[in-house]
Amino acid sequence: MEHHSNVAHAAYIDLRRSLMDSAVSDIQGTPTLVVRGRRKYWYDSYRVGTEVKKRYIGEDSDDLRQRLDRYRDIKAEEEARRKSRTRLVRILRAEGFMGIDAGTGSILNAMAGAGVFRLGGTVVGTHAFRLYEGELGVRYGFDETAQTGDVDIASFERLSLALDDQVDPPLEEVLSDFSFTPAPTLDKHRSFRWQQSRKDLLVEFLTPSFSAEEGLRRLEALGVDAQALHHLNYLIAEPIKAVALYRSGVLVQVPRPERFAIHKLIVADRRRDGIDGLKSRKDVAQAKFLVGVLAHDRPDELSEALEDARSRGPRWRDRISATLEREPEIAQTLSELA
Repeated sequence: MEHHSNVAHAAYIDLRRSLMDSAVSDIQGTPTLVVRGRRKYWYDSYRVGTEVKKRYIGEDSDDLRQRLDRYRDIKAEEEARRKSRTRLVRILRAEGFMGIDAGTGSILNAMAGAGVFRLGGTVVGTHAFRLYEGELGVRYGFDETAQTGDVDIASFERLSLALDDQVDPPLEEVLSDFSFTPAPTLDKHRSFRWQQSRKDLLVEFLTPSFSAEEGLRRLEALGVDAQALHHLNYLIAEPIKAVALYRSGVLVQVPRPERFAIHKLIVADRRRDGIDGLKSRKDVAQAKFLVGVLAHDRPDELSEALEDARSRGPRWRDRISATLEREPEIAQTLSELA
């Protein structure tokens, strides 16, 4: 395991902080706190003619409140921050950080601009795995473990309804501008998968399934249909911010790395047989890499994530155990956390 230099890790943290600051720089009106059940959300309340509009900013937290307290100063300093971000990205590239290709970077940037990640969208799959390079400060190899042509975006259906806000412009328009069209599914009138015609790039939308079926669900905030999957609720709970190295940085959300690692143990067993066998081996490789890093750098978080997954029922435990039986090295590392 090889770590990035302290300079590189500090540059990444500064870049992420700057992008998070900039997320509140476009407030047009007055930050307003809205309480829904046990959760609190901040909205930008502003008037358009005689109508009051509300634009979702984010879930209440100490960190967000501090940014809102100084959003006017942040707005005034935005041009200087943008130039600083360009410099930080240049430092990270020189330090050997993995960037993303122009096609993927441009679509993530467009999604961010439309509000996908602000409204609960979370990057999952291999692109999330790649983005842990900055969070964990470790160097990645350039083997197939970190390579993909897919962009997977997941979100909670209930959160999408609760936020009472939508992406702008609509995602269908954003995707169409990049030559994406809906890919065929069993339901001829709905699709969760979008294929780019001029490049081999695929965008999929996913959401947790809380029932026996894994059908299609509507994500109202994102304005798209999504494939419902079991175990996904565990993965995307409490996501963290991450930066994709494209232009001066794109702020996205990814799952917590410890949850990602344990979730890969689960889906590796689900996909072990049939046409998904190659994906299962990739799942194991990514889990092995992250478990190795986290067991050394964040053992408590990894242990808690494992116990959380196991506590969710016998099917969860069976999936994890089945993978660990086939991967004694990972099993040994996890056993030493206790």
